[in-house]
Order: sequence, then C-alpha cells, then structure tokens
Amino acid sequence: MEKLVIALGGNALQSGSGPATAEAQLEVVKSTCDFIAQISKEGYELAIVHGNGPQVGRILLASETAKDVTPAMPFDVCGAMSQGYIGYHLQQSLRYSLKKKGLDIPVVTVATQVVVDENDPGFQNPTKPIGAFYSEEEARELEAKSGYVMKEDAGRGFRRVVASPIPKEIVELDSVKKLWDTTIVITCGGGGIPVIKRDDGSLEGTAAVIDKDFAAELLAESIGADMLVILTEVEKVAINFNKPDQKNLSKITCAECERYIGENQFAPGSMLPKVQAAMKFVKANPTKKAVISSLGKAVDAIAGKTGTEIVFE
Repeated sequence: MEKLVIALGGNALQSGSGPATAEAQLEVVKSTCDFIAQISKEGYELAIVHGNGPQVGRILLASETAKDVTPAMPFDVCGAMSQGYIGYHLQQSLRYSLKKKGLDIPVVTVATQVVVDENDPGFQNPTKPIGAFYSEEEARELEAKSGYVMKEDAGRGFRRVVASPIPKEIVELDSVKKLWDTTIVITCGGGGIPVIKRDDGSLEGTAAVIDKDFAAELLAESIGADMLVILTEVEKVAINFNKPDQKNLSKITCAECERYIGENQFAPGSMLPKVQAAMKFVKANPTKKAVISSLGKAVDAIAGKTGTEIVFE
C-alpha cells in the first residue's frame, strides 16, 4: 500500500469569500475531508500536514489586542493553539467522512514540534505571510504603528511576514511512525511549532512560522513516503502565471524547476516553496515523485491523470 504525505493549502481550510470565523472554517474543512477520505478509500496510507497562516495571525492579533486585559501569548504558543483547533476540525470531519465511506480508521492530531536552526537566514529576511490581507496604505500604517514587516503577496494584497526557517527535525517523529499503520495522523500543523534545540538537549520555542510544504517534505522523507502530495488552489503549476501566455505544466524535472526558479516564475510565499519542497523530496528519492495539484483533483493527480508531477529527471 502506497504511503502518502498530503500538504493542505489554505483553501482547504478557508474560503476566500467567506467570513474568517471558526464556524466558516469548519464548513470548508468538512468538504475538504470528503476529498481526503476518497484518497483513503482508494487504498492509500496517508498523513496530513496543514498550513496555519491566516489562523495564527488572527490568534496573535486577538492576543495582542487583549494585552491590557490578559497577557499576550508568545508566537510559538499561538502556533500551538492553531495546531490544536485546526487539527480538531480536521480529525472530527475526516473521521465522519471516512465512516460515510465505510472506513473505520482512527484520526489523531499530534501537537508537533519541529527543530530549526537559530542561525537560519530566514530570521534575518522574513518571508512567511500570516494573517489578513491589507491594502498598501493599511500595510504602511501597520509597519509604522506595530513594527510589522509587510509584503505584497502574489497580487492578492499586503500581509504581515515573519521568519520562515527551514525545518531540520520532527521531534515527535517516532510517535507518528508508531501510529502510522493504524491511524491517519495530522501532524506538523502549520509547519510545526518552531523550536531551537539547546546544547543540553532542551527545546525552546521561537517566533517563526515554518513553511508547511517544507515540513511535509521533511515528514515524507523521514517516514519513507512513496509520494509527496501538495494540494493548493490550482490544478497545475504554471509558468507566466496569470499572463496571456500562461503555460500549465504536467511534468517537470528538477533541472527544469531550477531554470524556472532562476526566471522568477514562481511567487515567493506562494508557489515557490511548493516547487522547492517537491524538488527536495525527489532529489532525496530519485525514483519517487511529488505532485502539486488542487484539492478537487487530488485523486486524479495522485493517479497521474492531472496535476503537475515533479520528477528527478
């Protein structure tokens, strides 16, 4: 039975047109889990990694807004909180979707710490978008008022950006391995709770958001997955995206990916980390492949009928 690690994009958790509430998220997640349950029904073993950009941003904003009433939570704690409530929605909804398809498979969320290097250059150059979208004027006001770093995000508006260090080690990996044969595990939520390992072996949380695609890649590599599946809003990766000469790609090699990256074809914080994570997986596993596609086309993409396959050569 093939082992998959599935990375869920933000559209799998929230609708861009709906309200940013927990109730609205749950409705989107219910639909998402029907697609994931179908993947399981097809006979694949899987683990799920999800993002948390909007959610951790709102949790942090709520905490900072209420600081005069109750102490604000550190950024890593906000990340842990987002893991808990997103994981709760996913495991509740996925268990129900599986049962509707006649599958009695447990689903468990693991609060997952991921080790990063405190000297990672990501801390000097924040790139990871979190929270809501703002106009340029609003963004400049936030920079002046709160000291946030604000950047334009793939033509959709301005968002706050924070450090996005590369994940080095999944602390709870052994637990995920022990659960794998019997359980669908939701792990490395939001890329994992970022922690730094001290010389004495202790762990210390740090202010960052690990990219969930790189965390999913590390999990796939560490678990010996057969395929890394990155699900996003588009059916295929494209070059010249949103231009008259846009070209959708069905299969690309690592060498082609490198060339397109050199041409700045993929937006930082959007498609770029997905392609980079896919490349990293197939470079470490040259006989395997990674797939990038949309949630609605996931089953067909895994079967090689659509989506973009990233292969070694």
